[in-house]
Amino acid sequence: MEKNISLPLKEEDIENLKAGDYVYLSGVMYTARDAAHKRMEETIKKGEPLPFPIEGSTLYYMGPSPAREGRVIGSAGPTTSSRMDKYTPGLLDMGMKGMIGKGKRSAAVSEALVRNHGVYFAAVGGAGALLSKAIKTSEVIAYDDLGTEAIRRMEVENFPVIVVIDKNGNNLYETAIEEYRNYKG
Repeated sequence: MEKNISLPLKEEDIENLKAGDYVYLSGVMYTARDAAHKRMEETIKKGEPLPFPIEGSTLYYMGPSPAREGRVIGSAGPTTSSRMDKYTPGLLDMGMKGMIGKGKRSAAVSEALVRNHGVYFAAVGGAGALLSKAIKTSEVIAYDDLGTEAIRRMEVENFPVIVVIDKNGNNLYETAIEEYRNYKG
């Protein structure tokens, strides 16, 4: 099923999402990769606020290439999500609702998604140039010293993703394998 959702994510948006749904996201999302997640964890341990509002937020695991002339951002493809797995349950417990990346997630992330009614989306790897066209603004808001791994605030319009893990823990990577095994075509 195909759906359009405005960010930040709300409970009623997540309630109706199922693993395998095609979704177009519009609104504000943030980027963060390995180094930014490590820095956010340090910030949390110090009792300091995160550099963006966590409630309902969606993090895109992406480090963009430099923007070409006349463009907001360069290629903006997803990075491997499992590298953020040790940080993700804590962020979900704090109110984050969505993540975008590629690849499998740990059992701890799946459990945190169910516990917090969150959702894991996948963006198509190798399609960074195409994905960048859905990004309307991009601004570094924290950890500028991390270069491409700095946290960015981005406004997106019709950013294409697929629900991989829904709020009930249904995982497209697992169900697709089972459907393939049972295919009699």
